[in-house]
Amino acid sequence: MSETSKQSRIHDLDATLRVGKHGIESVADELDDQLEHTDLVKVKFLRSSRGGTTAEELADDLAEMVNADVIQVRGHTAVFEK
Repeated sequence: MSETSKQSRIHDLDATLRVGKHGIESVADELDDQLEHTDLVKVKFLRSSRGGTTAEELADDLAEMVNADVIQVRGHTAVFEK
């Protein structure tokens, strides 16, 4: 897939997971499940999940939990792929 085509798909993708006050652990299994069925998953990190950390740090930790890659972090939203 070309980089332009991938960026276009990422832009059009809706966030299917939201990380809130229960943290990344509460969505890790669901993210892993979604990545089994689709190649890209967009996750939104709500303010209550961030505490003293950044969306980038949370995305990296979540990716490590499910053995995925962070493709992009923009604002409070990250895109993952396996």
